[in-house]
Amino acid sequence: MQGLRYVCSDMWKPYLKVLAEEAGQALNVLDRFHITQHLNKAVDEVRRAESNWLRAHSREEAQKLKHMRWPLLRKGSRVRGKARSGLNALLASKLATARAWELKEAFGQFWKYKLLLWAGGFLDVWCERAMRSRLDPMKKKVARMLRAHEPLLMNWFRARGELSSAAVEGLNNKVRVITRRSTVFAPTRASNLRSNPHLDDCLKRKRPTDSADEAHFQHVHA
Repeated sequence: MQGLRYVCSDMWKPYLKVLAEEAGQALNVLDRFHITQHLNKAVDEVRRAESNWLRAHSREEAQKLKHMRWPLLRKGSRVRGKARSGLNALLASKLATARAWELKEAFGQFWKYKLLLWAGGFLDVWCERAMRSRLDPMKKKVARMLRAHEPLLMNWFRARGELSSAAVEGLNNKVRVITRRSTVFAPTRASNLRSNPHLDDCLKRKRPTDSADEAHFQHVHA
């Protein structure tokens, strides 16, 4: 632990407590991947609350939020085609969801600053705008959270932006998807082997049937 220079974490209190106790000499950087998660969650909370209200008061306005969950959670530059048209129509409205999305997108500029001073100035302006937005998820759950963890957040720039667990988180997500798919297909493959009379003898002798089955056979009978 003494050799650590940087640690990258989210804002979970037990993590922060352990890091402070065991690696107090290291610079603790709040990861931007988790900050983005909080922003997206706030946008989605605004969308759900507004959608429920509109369905009870204005079906026409409610249509603007229909099928918009995933376009709103994506980075603006990656929304294209029909989803882009729907997003543009939403942004042209005065709905709260549009304002929440604009706040989320605006925060992306924060990570582009090179100087700590300019980044701090941007954070001040963004948090003030969020606090005045009258959007409770953005105000109470994001702006106040960022203010409470501002020293750790600004460590991103002290570490020269070198650290992010986003790639690791992305890899973990891919591993989970592959694992889920494996649990679906592997039992089917194994049952096909067992139900084929031609392969019974090979299976009883614990031998692969051919080179194509060898890797799978070893996995099934490991």
